[in-house]
Amino acid sequence: MEIRVPDPDEIDAVHDLWIRAFGPSSREDARTRRVIDERRMLGVYDGPRMVACGYFHEFDQWWHGRAVPMGGVAGVAVAPEYRGRGIGRRLATGLLDLMDGRPLSALYPATAPVYRSVGYEHAGAQYLLTLPPGPLRTLASGPVKVRRAGPADAAEVTALLRRLHADARHGGPIDRGEPFMRDVLADERVYSYLADDGFLAYGWKDGSRRLAVHRCVAGSAETARALWAVVGSGSSIAETVEAFVAPDDPMLWLLRDRSEDEVRRVSWMLRVLDAPAAVAARGFPAAVSVDVPLVVDDEQRPGNAGSWRLVVGAGSGRLERAPAERDATRLPARGLAALYAGVPMATLRGAGIATGGDAADALLDAAFATTPYMLDYF
Repeated sequence: MEIRVPDPDEIDAVHDLWIRAFGPSSREDARTRRVIDERRMLGVYDGPRMVACGYFHEFDQWWHGRAVPMGGVAGVAVAPEYRGRGIGRRLATGLLDLMDGRPLSALYPATAPVYRSVGYEHAGAQYLLTLPPGPLRTLASGPVKVRRAGPADAAEVTALLRRLHADARHGGPIDRGEPFMRDVLADERVYSYLADDGFLAYGWKDGSRRLAVHRCVAGSAETARALWAVVGSGSSIAETVEAFVAPDDPMLWLLRDRSEDEVRRVSWMLRVLDAPAAVAARGFPAAVSVDVPLVVDDEQRPGNAGSWRLVVGAGSGRLERAPAERDATRLPARGLAALYAGVPMATLRGAGIATGGDAADALLDAAFATTPYMLDYF
């Protein structure tokens, strides 16, 4: 079988695979053609016939307040009659090479074993919180200027969200760029509001009496109260609010009463494509100082493999080539991804992923500590 970037005239074959894999959906030929033209898609061919495909988005992802280039893998589909033959793994490996130059990759898995086999590991989640609208309405307090936002505000909103994620040292949220934000602000089904230090985008869900909050990010308690109160103002009609939030969103501590949360968690996986670049690009806790040996096993990305020293200080980090040491912590590619995402070393050892000396476990936990989440699904 051959694996290559599809030709622009193969869009019908791509959409046929997507329909068979994911069900009927609206076609966006212009977007698919752009992905092909930018060489962000691969197809697998049995002779002239495309039997699998997948592509990646060009995102930035926030890690401890710094934006790291990331390839978001999506649209991975294998023809039903070709499943179970290892084609998915071959396609996933090809996409790793196609994303060369980006430090990280992430995806929402349809099946984890295939992606684990090429170095991805569970890292974080998209959290959907369901709650009644009434308590949100009572959050408003004090004068906070909130205005409607439109497409002309795309640059301001994008810059604001970047500042808020950086200031809060968030881990996991993705930056889809100003053009995407302009489309959001132009969507008549989404009600967007802007404050000096906050942004809200929400709307009615599928013609129902449920409100869906796509994004509510604020830099102060006063602004958070004001924006969530805008959502709660629909309490006379809305039966519930479904909100994509961080697992430790300040709103959960602003509510007057909270005893039992209804949360749906959709897991996503991370892959370190270029270990030195990924460590250098992310932020680290400013008070943490680390100098520890690591050994990485990575069959698909040999540049990641081998003996390293991880050095962290003053909020930055680096990986340096170093001779092997007996007490070094040893991680496979998926273990490195999990550590990068803040999975505790005790968890990695308990799952049999991390091996070798454990003297540096507390330092590694302190360096990579974060609670990763995404607000977007792709």
